[in-house]
Amino acid sequence: MDEEVFPPLDTSNYHWFCSEPKPPADRRTHKMAKTTTASKAKTSSKFSAEERQAMKDRAQELKNKAKGLKGEAELMAKVKEMNKEDKDLALAIHKLITSIAPELEPKTWYGMPAYYKNGKVLVFFQNAGKWKSRYSTLGFDESANLDSGSMWPTSFALTKLTPANKKAITDLVLKAKR
Repeated sequence: MDEEVFPPLDTSNYHWFCSEPKPPADRRTHKMAKTTTASKAKTSSKFSAEERQAMKDRAQELKNKAKGLKGEAELMAKVKEMNKEDKDLALAIHKLITSIAPELEPKTWYGMPAYYKNGKVLVFFQNAGKWKSRYSTLGFDESANLDSGSMWPTSFALTKLTPANKKAITDLVLKAKR
């Protein structure tokens, strides 16, 4: 049986990792896709004004951290920007959390008051006015030790701070920081 002889494969014009031809040496011959202001506007419309503001707030927080600025002053400045109901609730939450867990570091997180443990968000307060919601939210991040079986709540709607709410928040924060 005679073996067929194939000519050697010329691979000088192919990438080593695929069978696509190499681009020409002169890259100026390739045309790049043009970005238009219409495509930029379309992309930015995917986020609401509130979401874009939260992203800007987070970027500013990271800049402030790099400069060594303290977070509690930034937190209080954000609280001052809130409407009266949200401000009263945020200040009451701040007073409660700092009294029961003084080791938590108060800072902002995406423009919201938050309390950190070992550099990670433990608990945060999301005011109703920020997202045009009918209630504020007290939330716990994944670093909080609230695990209870295979399902547990991580955020709570909050319209006012009653004695029962204070007790529940106290219990949650104490459990979360363990």
